[in-house]
Amino acid sequence: MTNPSAQAKPQLTQDELKTLVGQAALRFVVPGEIIGVGSGSTVNKFIEALADMKDQIKGVVSASEASTARLRAIGIPVFDANAVEELAVYIDGADEIDQHGNMIKGGGAALTREKIVAAQSRRFVCIVDESKLVQTLGTYPVPVEVIPMAVQRLIRAFAAMGGQARVRLQTGGTGQPLVTDNGQLLLDVSGLRISDPRAFEAQVSQWPGVVTVGVFAFQKAQVCLLAAPGGVRTLNF
Repeated sequence: MTNPSAQAKPQLTQDELKTLVGQAALRFVVPGEIIGVGSGSTVNKFIEALADMKDQIKGVVSASEASTARLRAIGIPVFDANAVEELAVYIDGADEIDQHGNMIKGGGAALTREKIVAAQSRRFVCIVDESKLVQTLGTYPVPVEVIPMAVQRLIRAFAAMGGQARVRLQTGGTGQPLVTDNGQLLLDVSGLRISDPRAFEAQVSQWPGVVTVGVFAFQKAQVCLLAAPGGVRTLNF
């Protein structure tokens, strides 16, 4: 017989899961150091949490103009990447992550700067909710930052490997292409199953006109904090 006084625990919303994992990432912040911070809605929750310990770090190297604005608004110094030799840790989200720490990133259009900051860091901590964990990358369209004059040739190149590439447009229905912080365009490539992320990243990165491909296998995560209704799990790769 059901106990009428027993109440089912309410399910956490995705926003609440992002808040949970953003707070959990604080334990990887190294006091007295400069850290790397990515971009996106989950990282925004981490930035909010970081405000409570901003006096314990020297500052941040940021991977996007939007994150830079948020960090400065709460009084955290933001350094140019060229002014810092190495970062203690890089904390960022992902659009997909597999069981080995390989990721698809770039849904927020900051993949090039994210990959640069990741390469500059001793450790990459990925913060996501459990919906982002996959067996094989590719369900989420792969973002690729490209030089505008190469767009049509690259669309044909992805079609030859079975993908459908489309130029990402601005939100708001303007019909105009989205322009990245670096002044380039983005292709979003669907229809791919990326069974060998490292080989895929190496191949596409060599195509003339590609600035950055949003598969992070060479700069993969060492740690993933995975938010679920039962709490935050830590995956080490």
